[in-house]
Amino acid sequence: MDQITQSRIALLHPKLRDEVTLIFTKLEAALKGRAKVRLAQGLRTFEEQNALYAQGRTKLFDAQGKKLGVVTKAKGGESYHNYGLAIDFVLYLDGKTASWDTLHDFDGDGKSDWLEVVEIFKQNGWGWGGDWKSFKDLPHVEKTFDLSVKTLLSMYNSGKFIPGTKYIQI
Repeated sequence: MDQITQSRIALLHPKLRDEVTLIFTKLEAALKGRAKVRLAQGLRTFEEQNALYAQGRTKLFDAQGKKLGVVTKAKGGESYHNYGLAIDFVLYLDGKTASWDTLHDFDGDGKSDWLEVVEIFKQNGWGWGGDWKSFKDLPHVEKTFDLSVKTLLSMYNSGKFIPGTKYIQI
């Protein structure tokens, strides 16, 4: 597991850190070819979430003038990322190139590497954004502990944190 993934795991909800570390160890063993998995996004602040929500809505172009599209339906407080309970992953080829190719079998074992990652997360009780009915989010997995984001936001606003942190007590 690379240093970037390790540093992002360290920011997840404390209840998930050991589990995600174990899952990534399983992923390292499963992906035998040139593709490895990297945790691309984990904990996201409400401000970061609002900036993503603005893309394609009120923020139409990036700094280079490229037109932006909508990337999320969730405002700040409405995403499991905001509570450290979701991650986005990416396949990383040869240690240098990101790939979102969901179909390729880079290790030649007869299964899409992307779907191998998804399968291992699902075996560990995580939900996958690719299973959502409307807005598909293929790099996204989450562990919700059967709590809605509405409930989490209420807990957050009520200050129900692990002492000394800004992580919700679950």
